[in-house]
Amino acid sequence: MPRLLRFTFFVFILTSCVRPAPTSVASPTPKFSTQSVESPSLQSPVSNSPTPPPTESPSLARPQYTFFVTLDYRRKNLAIQESIVYVNATGENLADLVLAVVPNLWNAVFTLDKLEVDGVPVSDYELDGQRLTIHLPESLAPNGTVKLALDYELLLPPIQAELSTTEIRPQFFGYTSRQMNLVNWYPFIVPRAAGTWLLHDPWYYGEHLVYDTADFEVNIRNAEEGIVPTIAASGPPEPNEEWTRYALTAGRAFAFTASTEMKVSVTNAGNVFIFSYYFPLYASAGKAAADTAAQAINIFSEKFGPYPHKTLTIVQGDFNDGAEFSAFFFLSKGFYKSYDNTRQNYLIMIAAHETAHQWWFEQVANDQYLEPWLDESLAIYSEHIFYETTDSPLVSWWWDYRVNSFNPQGFIDTPLNTTFETDMYRNYINAVYFRGAYFIQELRDRMGDEDFFAFLRDYLTQFNGQRATADDFFNAVRAHTNADVSDLVTEYFQNPH
Repeated sequence: MPRLLRFTFFVFILTSCVRPAPTSVASPTPKFSTQSVESPSLQSPVSNSPTPPPTESPSLARPQYTFFVTLDYRRKNLAIQESIVYVNATGENLADLVLAVVPNLWNAVFTLDKLEVDGVPVSDYELDGQRLTIHLPESLAPNGTVKLALDYELLLPPIQAELSTTEIRPQFFGYTSRQMNLVNWYPFIVPRAAGTWLLHDPWYYGEHLVYDTADFEVNIRNAEEGIVPTIAASGPPEPNEEWTRYALTAGRAFAFTASTEMKVSVTNAGNVFIFSYYFPLYASAGKAAADTAAQAINIFSEKFGPYPHKTLTIVQGDFNDGAEFSAFFFLSKGFYKSYDNTRQNYLIMIAAHETAHQWWFEQVANDQYLEPWLDESLAIYSEHIFYETTDSPLVSWWWDYRVNSFNPQGFIDTPLNTTFETDMYRNYINAVYFRGAYFIQELRDRMGDEDFFAFLRDYLTQFNGQRATADDFFNAVRAHTNADVSDLVTEYFQNPH
């Protein structure tokens, strides 16, 4: 591909400016750059826009979510039309459906204007906090299909810059002076297991939601001609008449950010594009985040199995935490501020950690409320795998700086709603994350590298697109080793497996 055309392709894919689509778009097949490219202008017009990389085809075996979003950046308001096609794969006759509506946890943020089931308006529902229960006009038989249509508005809440001592749960959803963050922003049908809809109450820390895999098509347009924010999303953009369409297949949670200030850097890992969005003054950190994710994708693809999507989006969050979503994650603004152009800092560690969640959360999911260790212990130990592969002399530093310095205590199978006497957040992290890293290392030592990585690859293959449990984890372990791990279970777990 000529250099100019390749650069134009990156500008279109990375800037994601929401505006009416051009009447004609040239679509040559893209090639992949082996060099990081930084876009100097996020508002550049596009004359030639190659088709984004192909993605997996949607499947009716998964729920299908389609959105048309009119975004009013100035007023922090969104008008949304959503449709859901849901196939009943529970094996039960369903009299109702339960949807998570997380924005309704805030006062006056979510307004439901219309609700239809198979094209017929319904009023037989209850919206209580984050729980929307829809009583179906007719029972939905196993393998039966139902289509929901919802019209609603979101008036985003401000993101609190500082949390009180009782509010230690970070807020990702909402807006700051520099960005709008749309995470867990849409009603979605929660998973069902053992006759129960899996929707837990939020806690002071951690993630309480459980997701099925689904296919997403999100169409966005601006409410005002003069304000054209840059969009960073879980899927690549493509023109769709007056909309810009973003598609994601077999994902858990579609997220996007809008900002008039973000800049972007791009690199690739094989045929995967990595987009890194950051605020001015943080170009070096933004590029480092992209490069780290590219390295991590290559390493984890070799060690665990293939990366599941064609893109990965990284966003500098205007808050002090990180969070993973499908083909998308936030990194704390604090990590960018403290980045020192070395490999020994939180920006690099957490970029590798959040990338690992595209395997342990996105592909193999779990109940993040009841068994958060299943994704977090593997994600934090994936940092270790990252460093031992790229910078082996830094492994001892990583253990001391990242884990040992906190002298972690506690059982790693601590559920999310555990109450600690002091410093709840720190004690939770110490038990689930850091003691989790100790356990995975001892498990690896006991099994040996060949069996350990064979176990991880098999675990991924068996439960890709599903939710795994602790029993599934240990069954996969025991299928790959004759070593006795009962003492490790006793040491690290309050509930034996």
